[in-house]
Amino acid sequence: MMKAMILAAGRGERMRPLTDSLPKPLLPLAAKPLIVYHIEALARAGITDIVINHAWLGHLLEQQLADGRQFGVRLQYSAEGETGLETAGGIRLALPLLGNEPFLVVNGDIHTDFDFATLLAQPVADVLAHLVLVPNPPQHPAGDFALLADSGLVAASGAVQHTFSGMGVYRPEFFSTVPAGPQKLAPFLRHAMQSALVSGQLYQGYWADIGTPERLALAEHWQLQSERGQHVG
Repeated sequence: MMKAMILAAGRGERMRPLTDSLPKPLLPLAAKPLIVYHIEALARAGITDIVINHAWLGHLLEQQLADGRQFGVRLQYSAEGETGLETAGGIRLALPLLGNEPFLVVNGDIHTDFDFATLLAQPVADVLAHLVLVPNPPQHPAGDFALLADSGLVAASGAVQHTFSGMGVYRPEFFSTVPAGPQKLAPFLRHAMQSALVSGQLYQGYWADIGTPERLALAEHWQLQSERGQHVG
């Protein structure tokens, strides 16, 4: 079964003062820590071996989530120190915990109803990464990458740009050229795109980047409406 990694090492500067005493993935959303929605969704998809990286106040993540048995999963942690290693650097450090097969990665500071089970059967034999893209949100109108409809490949630019959701599947080999230390993910993705080694899909369901207290409040409203069984968009 595929393993997963939840990226939880960000400082959350735009969420201050909320993140002065809590790491952003532990911020409550409808009375539940944000990261728990991911853990539960991964468990529903049958993904029970999960790695969580952490930096700022990371010990609180380990204290609250423990070994994961309360969620029916097995949690392992990749500690990066107080400052973190950025996305690519953090994943590279965690590779020994993730094994030799393709693994799923999800940003710990998003909120979504995406079904992770759809990624389990996603073939990545001919590519190094498969990304989930979403329509551009108001705070990011320019998008990140283009999805080529004829091939299912993702390009660095195109006529229609979409936003990278922070969800994807990667082969461990993708990170073989990532140097140790802090490294952003986007430059390595763009480099792989030049060799047609990144595929993707467009998800048009609910997805939110929890980057500000205002967006956290909007996500909480969506969650409460969803739990009441009301139609939400």
